[in-house]
Amino acid sequence: MSKRFYLTTAIAYPNGKPHMGHAYEAITTDVIARFKRLDGFDVRFLTGTDEHGLKISQAACNAGTTPRQYVDATSQPFIDLDRQLGISFDRFIRTTDEDHKALCQALWQRMAANGDLYLGKYEGWYSVRDEAYFDETELTVAEDSEGRPVKLSPQGAPVEWTVEESWFFKLSGYGDKLLALYESNPDFVQPLSRLNEMRSFVAGGLQDLSMSRTSFDWGVPVPGSPGHVMYVWVDALANYLTGAGGLDGEWWPADLHVIGKDVVRFHAIYWPAFLLSAGLALPKQVFGHGFLLNRGEKMSKSLGNVVDPAAMAERFGVDRLRWFLCREIAFGDDGSYSDEAIVERTNADLANGIGNLAQRALAMVAKNLGGVMPEPGQGGDAEAELHERFVILTEAWFAAMNALQLHRALEAAMALVTAANGYFADSAPWALAKTDPARMAQVLGTTLDATRRIVMLVQPFIPESAAKLLDLLGVAAEARNFNALDTAVAAGTQLPAPQGVFPRLALEAV
Repeated sequence: MSKRFYLTTAIAYPNGKPHMGHAYEAITTDVIARFKRLDGFDVRFLTGTDEHGLKISQAACNAGTTPRQYVDATSQPFIDLDRQLGISFDRFIRTTDEDHKALCQALWQRMAANGDLYLGKYEGWYSVRDEAYFDETELTVAEDSEGRPVKLSPQGAPVEWTVEESWFFKLSGYGDKLLALYESNPDFVQPLSRLNEMRSFVAGGLQDLSMSRTSFDWGVPVPGSPGHVMYVWVDALANYLTGAGGLDGEWWPADLHVIGKDVVRFHAIYWPAFLLSAGLALPKQVFGHGFLLNRGEKMSKSLGNVVDPAAMAERFGVDRLRWFLCREIAFGDDGSYSDEAIVERTNADLANGIGNLAQRALAMVAKNLGGVMPEPGQGGDAEAELHERFVILTEAWFAAMNALQLHRALEAAMALVTAANGYFADSAPWALAKTDPARMAQVLGTTLDATRRIVMLVQPFIPESAAKLLDLLGVAAEARNFNALDTAVAAGTQLPAPQGVFPRLALEAV
C-alpha cells in the first residue's frame, strides 16, 4: 500500500474578493502537496470556501439576491485564482455541497450522543465579521468616526451584545484532555509559539461554546431542532471530514492543516474537542502561518493597500510570485512583499541563478557538441568536491521540506546553484573548448546533471518553469520524481535547442 498524505488549507469566506493572504496559503500548501507527490506519497489536497453564516446572509440581502446565488458568484473568483496559481487541489469543497450538509448533521448527532450538547441561552459579545463570540477580557475599546466608544474583537472587528437561544458544546470539559494532547504531542501545533499560545489559553479555563443560531437561517439545520442552524465554525471545520470521505472516510485523519495564525484557536482547541467528542481520530498537525504584509503594513481597505493576487500573478508571472513568497518569507512568521522586492529576488535567484546556470551549459553543448548530452566527468577532484557538496545540501533540502521550513529548503537550493556555478566557473569549459575538448564535454555533462538535480528539487515551487527546464535538459516525464534523483540523463541524448526560461524583469516594465 502506498504512503498517504492528506493536507488542507483553511477554507476561505467568500464575502469579498481573494487577497494576497489567500494566495500565500494556497501556494505554500500546494508546494507541500507537490513535494509529497514527488516523494512517493499518494496525496489528497483539499481547499475550498466557507459559504454559510450571518455575514453571507447580510451581504446577499444587501446585493438584492439569495444567499445561494450570492455564494455561487463569489466563490468562483477563489476557484479561478487557485487555477491561475497552479494549485493542484484534488477537491475544491464548498460548504453548500450536499455531502457536506449530511456530514455536519452526522457529526452533530455523534457529539449529541456523547452527551456534549445542551440547549440554553447565550448572552455575549459577538463579532459578525469574525463569526465568533469573545469574552469581555479579550475586547479592546476604540472610538468610531463620531468619537463614540466601540468594543472590538482581537482582530479589530466591532462586536455587539447578543442574546438568543443556542445549543452549547461542553468545551469546558475538554481542557485537561487538550493540555494532555499538547504535552504528549508537541508537534500537534506548529510553530512552537502557536502551541504555547494555545496551551496558555486552555490553561486559563475554557467556557462552553455556543453551537447554533436562531437569528438567521442561512446554515446547516441542526437535526431535530427546528429554527436552529449550526454555528459557522462547526460547519466550517467539518469540511475536513467531508473531504476525507465522511466520518469514517478513508483519508482521515488529516496529516496537516495549513491555516492562518488568526484561526489557530478554532483548529487547535475547538476542532480536536469536537473530534474527541465524536470518537474520531485527531489531525496529526496544525500549522499556523503568519500574515502577509504589504511593505510592512497589514493589508486593509482603509489603508488602500489591498492587492489583487490575480493581477500580481499576471504582472510578475505565477512561478516568480510562488518563488518569492516561499523564498522571502520564513514559513510560520509574518512577511512583507513589494514590487521592488519581487523583481530583485526573482532576478537574483531565477534569472541570474538557476536560469543562467542552465542556459550557459546548454548553449555550450548546442554550440560545441551538436546539442548531444555528454558523459559527466568521473573521479576528478572537482567532481568529487561538487558531489560531496550536493549530498550535504540535498539532505538539508529534504530535512527542511519535511520540517515545513520552505524558505530553508530554497536556501539550500540556492546553495546548490552556487556550488554548481562555482564548479562551472573554476573549470572554465570555454577555455577547454580550445585546449581539451574531451574535458570540456565532461565539465558540461557534470554541470547539466547538477542543474537537473537542482531543477528536480525546485519543481514544487515553480512547477511550470521547472517542467520547461527539465524538457531542455532531456529529462523524461517518468524520471522527474525524487526516486529518479540519482538517474542521470543518458549520454548521447539529443537535447532541444536551448531557450531562456527566466528573462530578467525590469521594475518599470511590470
